[in-house]
Amino acid sequence: MNASGKFVISLDFELLWGVRDTATPESYGGNILGVWQALPGMLELFDAYGVNATFATVGMLFASSKEELLSFLPEDKPAYANPNLSPYNGHFDLMRDTEAEDKYHYASELIGLIRQYPGQEISTHTFSHYYCLEQGQDLDDFRADMQAAINIARSRNIELKSLVFPRNQFNSNYLKVCAELGIDSYRGNEEVWFHQAVNGQGENLWRRAFRLADAYVNISGHRCHALPDIAKEYPYNIPSSRFLRPYSPKLRFLEGLRLRRILKSMEYAAKHGKVYHLWWHPHNFGSFQAENLAFLQKILEQYQALHQKYHFESITMRELADSIKKKEHA
Repeated sequence: MNASGKFVISLDFELLWGVRDTATPESYGGNILGVWQALPGMLELFDAYGVNATFATVGMLFASSKEELLSFLPEDKPAYANPNLSPYNGHFDLMRDTEAEDKYHYASELIGLIRQYPGQEISTHTFSHYYCLEQGQDLDDFRADMQAAINIARSRNIELKSLVFPRNQFNSNYLKVCAELGIDSYRGNEEVWFHQAVNGQGENLWRRAFRLADAYVNISGHRCHALPDIAKEYPYNIPSSRFLRPYSPKLRFLEGLRLRRILKSMEYAAKHGKVYHLWWHPHNFGSFQAENLAFLQKILEQYQALHQKYHFESITMRELADSIKKKEHA
């Protein structure tokens, strides 16, 4: 039998910081506030099925008050050509002073809840939901942003060791900074043209259409990855395999295909000793929570069956990077 496969789950934990340029509390507030119920439900399922997940968290969410948040702001800030991308352009004026008043911009309580569940990893989604491919930002801005994320996490006694690039805007030029700051791994994009890293101007209808179709029909393959390939470069690229699309009433007749697409790829990874990396945002579960959590439970039931049959292993990004480093040192 091949070496046991790995099951990696990462969640882009961002609340309103990740959608602020395209959504408002009025247009998307239900999904954001729904995180406060959906995330505890996910944690309970992970705990019940023995699954360890990586919560890639925007650094600003660590704060419990505006005063605390402002004390960690970096001196160097991105000057995006699109000013709507920057939280520093008047967005703080929309915030309330404390977490008790504002569940859109603070999440220290939820971060504390994650820490109560053994095996779960808190990693970084940068400090400000930083866009690494947009015009108007540079390497020094990125370094300052990442250092701010590390600083606010350390104030909670959390060491950040893995990274998820916001909007999947992977930038290879920034990996040296990641290594300098102690980031061992990151989530790379699926290796197919409609998942390649682009900025906002590079996104288009064709890419979105192919991604949607691929969620139900096997267009791009299983997108599973061999451990030796992940170990080739440092920081380690732990590529995405599949985005877990949320439940859609309009597409509910396709739910069986959506589930089958994921379960078949998980089985392939388990049989062939490869890594399967599933990801989503907690706010994707903010609406239709019962349907989304029930769908997730079916995935975790498949994991448990594959764990028993093929020794398929649930592992965080940090744990996977640590296991590679241990083998290299040996």
